[in-house]
Amino acid sequence: SPLAPRGVRATTLPVPAGDRLGFDVMRRGARLGEHVLTFHRTGETLDVTIRVAVAYSIGPITLYRYRHEAQLRWQGARVVAIDSRTDDNGTHDWMNARPGGGAGLVVQGATVPRYTAPPDAEPSTHWNRVELSAPWINTQTGRLMRPTVTPTGRQSIPTVSGTIAAEGYLLTGDVDLRLWYDAAGWAGLEFSKNGTPVSYLRQA
Repeated sequence: SPLAPRGVRATTLPVPAGDRLGFDVMRRGARLGEHVLTFHRTGETLDVTIRVAVAYSIGPITLYRYRHEAQLRWQGARVVAIDSRTDDNGTHDWMNARPGGGAGLVVQGATVPRYTAPPDAEPSTHWNRVELSAPWINTQTGRLMRPTVTPTGRQSIPTVSGTIAAEGYLLTGDVDLRLWYDAAGWAGLEFSKNGTPVSYLRQA
């Protein structure tokens, strides 16, 4: 199935080789920064750290700066904790999620009142393709999102080390972006910022 079935939860999480997954963040051919995930597994516990650092400058003047850091924990194939902090050009945000009394995580954020997420909700981290068939917990704001996912077929996309073939997905509704996956996992991402495409090129 092009959309990962719920049964994927019972399989091994798609931790990348080398316990690291990195992307160059590109805009109009210029590298703005990077988005890096690192993975550490201890028994059935998987800890994932996400760091995003982006800056857009013209000459010596920085016009836009974005910093995001998140810590997530999985037990088996289920996420059990999320913590994030974001500085979006001077606007600060945070969110966290923890188990509650029921099956879903209890989520709260700087701009999101506390709520209990559906039991099948996944964090919007993109490295685990199972999120394509689940509600999302936005890992910047904490907001619950239900994007519409449309498979777009096998396509050629750029990476830092060359072009690869990957399965594409168009996400609309609560989000507006494109995602790609290949046999190694998350392969690419594209969205628009102020009308200009921003692309993720997977590092070697």
